[in-house]
Amino acid sequence: MSKIIHKDTPLSELTLRKYEKPDNLSDRDLVRKLCLSIGLLQPGDSRDVMVDILHTLLIAKKDGQTLTSKDIEDNAKKLRVACSLPLNGLASSNIRRQIKRLKDLFLIESKASRYRITEFNKTSEVFEEKIEKYFLPSILNRTKEYLGEIDKRF
Repeated sequence: MSKIIHKDTPLSELTLRKYEKPDNLSDRDLVRKLCLSIGLLQPGDSRDVMVDILHTLLIAKKDGQTLTSKDIEDNAKKLRVACSLPLNGLASSNIRRQIKRLKDLFLIESKASRYRITEFNKTSEVFEEKIEKYFLPSILNRTKEYLGEIDKRF
């Protein structure tokens, strides 16, 4: 008799954390807190190249530019060098993996292998339209379905 192993792979996932108000933070620290707040970075995680990737894309948004993954890699490297940080995590494969995580959260989009903050919108608008109004309600509704089923059975 073969056993079926169920995988607990979520269909979607969202982590939200609350930190102190964003007063008197450097640009990098501000981006880091955002990454922590929306689950792109774990507290205490030293592997924080995601911060530099998102920072690079935010700078490009300000200038109205789209970037290739190579551009993102090069600019993230420059940001890390400027902050005297180790260059760990800058392998092309890791950059692509982090870009996918940003796309999965709808923060960025790609067109012809070039990336940008979604529609060059303000990040607060992207969060509200894509995460708050679409992503979060679907997760909450499914959680309520589980709660309802728990209530029926127990």
